[in-house]
Amino acid sequence: MPTASPRTAEILQATLVDLIDLSLLGKQAHWNVHGPHFRSIHLELDEIVTDVRNSYDTVAERLAQLGVSPDGRAATIASSSQVDDIGAGPIGSDKVVRIFSERIDAVSDRIKAVLPELDEDMLTQDHLIAIGQNLDQHAWFLRSQIK
Repeated sequence: MPTASPRTAEILQATLVDLIDLSLLGKQAHWNVHGPHFRSIHLELDEIVTDVRNSYDTVAERLAQLGVSPDGRAATIASSSQVDDIGAGPIGSDKVVRIFSERIDAVSDRIKAVLPELDEDMLTQDHLIAIGQNLDQHAWFLRSQIK
């Protein structure tokens, strides 16, 4: 069985935490969005959350394949996520588009920053490249709606 270097495990765990938090924030925004573009943003956020959940499942399974126990507990997410909160309560559709694209960009940027460190594990690097590409596309779709 392949094993992860300590740094690879750290990168994957940090990515897992950020993706889980991003999906939770996506649902928070989904439930609280309002305004003239409510329906389209409401539905788009569900698509984003579904893709992000698939991504964090891929990351968790890669950790397990490498002999590392993934940690997706609420306490772990709350204490170690690097994703900025979006706040509670109603949020306008224009604001959701702006702040959620920023959150997605930040997660993608953190993934892209660590890719060179994974040169010895091309399979893990490939997983994270695909996740980063997917996040970039979602952020672009959101940014394209900003006037």
